[in-house]
Amino acid sequence: MKPNVDNLITVLDAGSAKSFVLVAEVQDGVLRYRGHGVEASKGMRKGLIADLGPAAEAINKAALTAERAAKATIETAVVGIGGTHVRGINSRGGISMGNRMREITRDEVRAAVDRARSVALPPDREVLHLLPQEFILDDQAGIHDPVGMVGNRLEVNLHLSTCSGGAAQSVITCANRAGLEVYDTVYEGIAAAEAVLSADERELGVCVADIGASTTELAVFFEGSIAHTAVLPIGGDHFTNDLAVGLHVSVEEAEQLKQMYGNCVVTSVPQLAEIEVGGSLTTGGISGGAQQSRLVRQRFLAEILEPRARELFTMLRDNLRAGGVLEALGAGCVLTGGGAHLVGLLDNAESLLRVPARVGAPVPLSRMPQELVRPEYAAAIGMLLYTHRTQIRRASEEMGLKAKLKAIFAGSF
Repeated sequence: MKPNVDNLITVLDAGSAKSFVLVAEVQDGVLRYRGHGVEASKGMRKGLIADLGPAAEAINKAALTAERAAKATIETAVVGIGGTHVRGINSRGGISMGNRMREITRDEVRAAVDRARSVALPPDREVLHLLPQEFILDDQAGIHDPVGMVGNRLEVNLHLSTCSGGAAQSVITCANRAGLEVYDTVYEGIAAAEAVLSADERELGVCVADIGASTTELAVFFEGSIAHTAVLPIGGDHFTNDLAVGLHVSVEEAEQLKQMYGNCVVTSVPQLAEIEVGGSLTTGGISGGAQQSRLVRQRFLAEILEPRARELFTMLRDNLRAGGVLEALGAGCVLTGGGAHLVGLLDNAESLLRVPARVGAPVPLSRMPQELVRPEYAAAIGMLLYTHRTQIRRASEEMGLKAKLKAIFAGSF
């Protein structure tokens, strides 16, 4: 393999179902796909790492596969953070610059953000993201970037995405054990939004629901900025487990049945349609009896799945209402993640949220295989896009600072 390449960006999405490592390179300012590796996750429970050893082993296998595909050594990675421990809060703060009007610089912006972020958090909470929603300059609201403007008082409405420090550290430790040095973390709901939303949707107001195996990560945008983040404790595995219990079959067979015949709208399934189910029932009460194959109504699957779908979107609706953003969904709701494939979910989303809904597939990178342009890879692809955009912004700020310093020194001689 070739040595490590400076222009590579590697991301890790360590979910309950799969560990996914994706590598891209930056060429002439454009992201290009280089390789990926997928491995079934181990040591995970309810979106959190329960056993470091098996979890790290799965990540290591995915990373090695990605290295071979990329023909480069992977040493660092951006890691996605998800799970019910992630919570978002809104805060407001600002600075006064005295009686005289002053031009706003990056330093004033940072000072205002620092003032807004100084909210009391429990000892175990860490800040994942500081996301300015809008700046207010001398009572003029709705400003996205106040640098260069003139005023006396600068305030900012800020969204803080926070997580459990212990849970985040477990993911970082796991990645380190797998040979990856973590240089940044990204909330998976924001990452997924990066990959599936248009600028118009962000402006009009939209909720992204990234339905993973164990949890559903939410991110709401309004007027171009993040307005709300939260995580719901329901994911695709809950639908599968409901089928396994209701049909008396293995979890593996329940997953296959869900994918092939599942529907979350009972009335969409023909009344007389039947499917063959190979259950794990025992005969005659004798343990270890032969597996039986039997016919069940296809509608029976929908009768099991529909209540879970309604529970998910009722919980989502109540969460958005509590966050004060339920009425802000002018562009509706976008479902992504592996769980978004389930037929009938969109109907439930539209009927309970009373807004249009669609399934969001990620924007494809240059040279990326078509097999990755699927909702289950939205978070990882979004992490790449988010990291690239962040790098461009930081480079731009550094160039501006260097130019400013150069002008200062030039003027002093």
